[in-house]
Formats: sequence, C-alpha cells, structure tokens
Amino acid sequence: MQGLIQRVKEAKVEVDGQVIGQIGPGILLLLGVEKHDEQQTADKLLHKVANYRIFNDENDKMNLSLKDIQGELLVVSQFTLAADTKKGLRPSFSSAATPPQANELYEYFVSQAKTQGLSIATGQFAADMQVSLCNDGPVTFNLRT
Repeated sequence: MQGLIQRVKEAKVEVDGQVIGQIGPGILLLLGVEKHDEQQTADKLLHKVANYRIFNDENDKMNLSLKDIQGELLVVSQFTLAADTKKGLRPSFSSAATPPQANELYEYFVSQAKTQGLSIATGQFAADMQVSLCNDGPVTFNLRT
C-alpha cells in the first residue's frame, strides 16, 4: 500500500461537477492499494500519515504532524499508484489490488481514520474524480508500507 501525501492549504474532490469532499489545512492522501495489502498494512500507513512530521513548528522546521496541528485529511483512491513503470512506455497494473479488495481496504482505512478522531473527507471509490488543491510548500511525499 502506498500513499502520496501532499501538505495542503485546502483541497477538494468533485464528481459530476459536485463537491463530495473538501478540507482546509491538512493532507491530501492519494491512496494506492496493491495485491499483497491487508488491514495491517492499512493500519501502518494510517499511523504514518497521521504522525508524519511535515508541518512547520514555531522555528519553521518540519516537526509537527497532522495530529499535532489538528489538520484535516482528504483521502482519494488512486489505483495508478500501484503501476509498474520500469519497462516500456505503458504502465502495468499487475501489482494493483482487484477493485473489490482495493475498495474493502480503502473503506477500512477511512473507517480507522475516523475512529482515531481525524477530521476526514473522501473521494468516491472508482469514480471519475477531479481533484483540486493548493499544495503548501510544495511538500509531497510517497509513503510505502
């Protein structure tokens, strides 16, 4: 499982012209699920996302986490993160989870984030989404578990 996290001032996701998820300062997480992933993998990634120190402290050092700043989290499923791009000019998705498995782990990840008290918004699994953001920094990291 991997998550591309971006520190944002704001972010939103739209489906069919309607905003379905929107946050203020926090993290936009693009979540990719692979075949070998399971709930334990999701738990590890969630811990990392919630506690990764990418927000500035009073000394302007990246030393605070999403939890520390009580920021918001926007989770958007993105199967293309599981692509193998090592060979050729067309990505292979052979390592990506099947849609039912990916959806199950996506929903699990979201439910676990809510139980931890995170302020969370989501996209819509397998939908054609338009994602807008104001990347703060820019600060972007690819987290893998």
